[in-house]
Amino acid sequence: MKKTAEPSAERPVRAADRIRASARELFYREGIRAVGVDEVVDRAGVTKPSLYRSFASKDDLAAAYMRDYDLAFWEEFEKPGGKSYSDAREHVLAYIRDLSARAVRKGYRGCGLSNATVEYPARDNPARQVAEAHKKLFRKRLRELAARMGARHPAVLGDALLLLIEGIYVTGQQSEDGPAQSALTVAKLLIDASVAKG
Repeated sequence: MKKTAEPSAERPVRAADRIRASARELFYREGIRAVGVDEVVDRAGVTKPSLYRSFASKDDLAAAYMRDYDLAFWEEFEKPGGKSYSDAREHVLAYIRDLSARAVRKGYRGCGLSNATVEYPARDNPARQVAEAHKKLFRKRLRELAARMGARHPAVLGDALLLLIEGIYVTGQQSEDGPAQSALTVAKLLIDASVAKG
């Protein structure tokens, strides 16, 4: 006799996926703290017990959102516009070019990971911990890329690029004609001033 999967075994996975998708949309658009669990389950079309079977608390759901955001971020960063770059300078500039274009679009809310560090000042919050770990790794990655560019002080250039990118995240939320439109030019100036001529 052919064995079939129990419907109840499939439902929690699908419900969890719908919950994650709804949380991702709502948390990014409205902010994590502004969105209640009821709103997430309503959007997902599930019950509150379904949410709590998959996530022990709203903080756990927020941390899952952060982990999903982190994965999506690295896909975008490592392949800006879906393209790989062997040249570190072109890689960073391609990411900043894409980010600057996104930052001036309607509905842009910056980096969800950066937003979480603002929303959750307590360092023991699970979402904050995911966001902080991401930012440390991103800083390290930018410093590595700065070293590959031949920067005289790779740590300084990496940090300058991180500050620029974080500035794009924030100012992109303020107006569609803000300073994000100048970010690519600023990045080129930073890199050119930091890379040894020879």
